[in-house]
Amino acid sequence: MKKLFFAFVLVSWLAMPLQAEPVEEFEQRLFREVSSKEITVVHLWASWCINCVNEHKDDGWKNFIEANPDIMFYFVSVWGSAEDDAAHLARHGLGDQPNLRILRHPNQNRRGDQRVKELLGLPVTWMPTTWVFRDSRMRYAINYGEVRFDMLDQMLKDSVKGQW
Repeated sequence: MKKLFFAFVLVSWLAMPLQAEPVEEFEQRLFREVSSKEITVVHLWASWCINCVNEHKDDGWKNFIEANPDIMFYFVSVWGSAEDDAAHLARHGLGDQPNLRILRHPNQNRRGDQRVKELLGLPVTWMPTTWVFRDSRMRYAINYGEVRFDMLDQMLKDSVKGQW
């Protein structure tokens, strides 16, 4: 009887779906990453978003990340992206860069009151959204649409020089 009970417990445990990392833990981990004295870029995206897809034309993000090896980039999928975000980005040449981390927000709901409306204490209102951090403070934000890489490059340069 004991063996049957333990077998039942083991089978039940193995059949349970894996729980996603709690939102609070995810945000704390991401906050620790952007708290570096170094510049970090957090890019919120979704695989269904045409603006996000447009940023990959002409290898935009791939070239930009590779041209800035001293900057750490975090691509955070939100709002119901495809299950395999890494494969989606790999089709655009992203994923093997040592200065890129691909993360998936635990809450992928994109409808109604349950969707992510805030991350790191900042409002999330549009895809894509790109934030530049240094010393745990946001230095610049592109909150409404596709990034222009010449503009983002200037933001990174200003963040290095900035004494604020």
